[in-house]
Amino acid sequence: MTPVLAISAWSGTGKTTLLKALITELCARNLRPGLIKHTHHRMDVDTPGKDSYELRKAGAAQTLVASAQRWALMTETPEAEEPDLQYLVSRMDLSTLDLVLVEGFKHEPVAKIMLFRQGASHTIEELTLDEYVVAIASDTPIDTLCPLLDLNNINQIADFVEQWVAQQRV
Repeated sequence: MTPVLAISAWSGTGKTTLLKALITELCARNLRPGLIKHTHHRMDVDTPGKDSYELRKAGAAQTLVASAQRWALMTETPEAEEPDLQYLVSRMDLSTLDLVLVEGFKHEPVAKIMLFRQGASHTIEELTLDEYVVAIASDTPIDTLCPLLDLNNINQIADFVEQWVAQQRV
C-alpha cells in the first residue's frame, strides 16, 4: 500500500512553496513522490487552439494526451461533487511511487502535516487538528502533543516524511 500524506493549511500559508522544496529533497533521497493538488478554482491543463483542447471541447468525456515525455488524462466532471481523494489516488500508478503527497484536502480522513505561518490570515486556534494530523510545521512555537516541525527547515520536514513513510510500510 502506497502511503498518502497531505500537506494542509489555509490559503496563503505556503503549501505549494513547501511542497516544491520537499519534493526536490525527497527525490534527492531517492524517494519517488506523486502529487495530487486540490484547487477550488476552475482549471484547464490543456491549451486553447491545440487539437486535444478542441477535441475535448467537442464533447469527449475523457481525453488522454500522450508523448514520449508524459501523458495526461483529462476527465470532464461537470455534475460531480468535490473529488473523492481515495478515488483520485486510485487513478495513479502506485507501483511507480513511494508515497503520494496531497496539497489541500484538510478535512479528509488522511494523514496530514498541518502548516501554520505566523502573520498569515488565520490563528493557531483555527488550525484543523483532528486524529489524522501526524505533525504540525510552524514558523513559531506551538503547544501541541504531536511532533512540531520547523516550517522553514526542509531537511527536518523531509526527515520526518522519510521516517513516516518507512513506518507505514512496516
